[in-house]
Amino acid sequence: MGKELLRKLPKVDILLQHSKVEEAFENNSRVLVIEAVREALEDTRKNILEGNIQEFTIEDIINTFNDILDKNNKPKLRKVINAAGIVIHTNLGRSLLCDKAVNQVEDIIKNYNNLEYDIDKGARGSRYSHIEDIIKEITGAEAALVVNNNAAAVMLVLNTLCEEKEAIVSRGQLVEIGGSFRVPEVMKFSKAKLVEVGTTNRTHLYDYENNITENTGVLLKVHTSNFKILGFTEDVSAEELTKLGEKYDVPVVEDIGSGVLINLQSYGLSYEPTVQESVKKGIDVITFSGDKMLGGPQAGIIIGKKKYIDKIKKNQLTRALRVDKMTLAALEATLKCYLDEETAIKEIPTLNMMLTPPEEIKKKAQLLKRKLSTAPKHFSFHIEEDYSMVGGGSMPEEKLKTYVVKVKSSKFSAKELEGELRNYETPIISRISNDEIYLDLRTIFKEDFEIILNALKALGE
Repeated sequence: MGKELLRKLPKVDILLQHSKVEEAFENNSRVLVIEAVREALEDTRKNILEGNIQEFTIEDIINTFNDILDKNNKPKLRKVINAAGIVIHTNLGRSLLCDKAVNQVEDIIKNYNNLEYDIDKGARGSRYSHIEDIIKEITGAEAALVVNNNAAAVMLVLNTLCEEKEAIVSRGQLVEIGGSFRVPEVMKFSKAKLVEVGTTNRTHLYDYENNITENTGVLLKVHTSNFKILGFTEDVSAEELTKLGEKYDVPVVEDIGSGVLINLQSYGLSYEPTVQESVKKGIDVITFSGDKMLGGPQAGIIIGKKKYIDKIKKNQLTRALRVDKMTLAALEATLKCYLDEETAIKEIPTLNMMLTPPEEIKKKAQLLKRKLSTAPKHFSFHIEEDYSMVGGGSMPEEKLKTYVVKVKSSKFSAKELEGELRNYETPIISRISNDEIYLDLRTIFKEDFEIILNALKALGE
């Protein structure tokens, strides 16, 4: 039976003459259409060999062709709905840009611009001049530089200040940043020699001092933003480390990780050190991300004392790690929001979602539940209090009170429903608990309610 079906498979040339395939040529690349035809034939052949089909028609293959063509035409990088309640979702693009940043990027990429042109002088300029002044104004630092991410920022700083020299760091701060990128590996690539001091849970000032030699390049402090060690612990403060650095004329470098620019404690969240605090404590060079708590584009921001930043700017690696016009435009617009704290909280999506009161989230949950009342009858919906997470390796202990719409189906298991939502034309990323789908309203926008409803309607009665 299988061999007979295989012999019935039409050739590619025959399918290319089908009216629906010819129509597809009018609106699609010829290469994509032919590839989709071949994939449709291969898919049918595979199903025959696996015994999944006992008969087929040309129209069956054409339908498969249409599905494959639609799929291949969709961008690989596309919008998803974050219903998981993780505000800075590393796998879903981290922080969302504010409207001002989006508009600024659009204006810059659609037009010629003064990326490396000094309009006042009518001569070549520096791309970093567009962003340095506002970073200095907000943080209080003497100088600043932006590269493509924070791992690059740490590597560039260490390579400049500590190449073939020793970088002293506490064992308890040798963290994995994410995606298997670890501080020791970043340091090794920078050609800095790692000197571990103290223990995982306790490091004293004398641990640093006893290991300072004539070959010491920097004293490195890494903020462990993605985990906490509790109990019998001790750490060396930034103030103590800077005094020690001054005593031995060794620069102190701090990797804060997430770029927090406002005091979150005043809004009821846990304490998280701000960039401005590190500057005031006298840290020589500070690095942090632009796309985590700061709420901007992916970037690694380096600030600190001018004599060190000037050296870093001259490093040949700076060109390899530099940011493009889109990043600069988005970062400038995001930072301008921080000139007024209320504006930042209102307009920067990351801050707004983190600090949205639970009562407002509950109202959104009620609106979504009403919207879903027209979904197929095998679905049931229930609103319940739950907790969201900050995400992005930031504030791991912080639980943000939220409200979720719990979805259950008599037709699909929670695992099956999660897969169906995830594979919808606009993927909906949810979470499962107690054999129910949880849609966390903290990270869902009202304009996406219709998409969620249509995804459930597509699953039929």
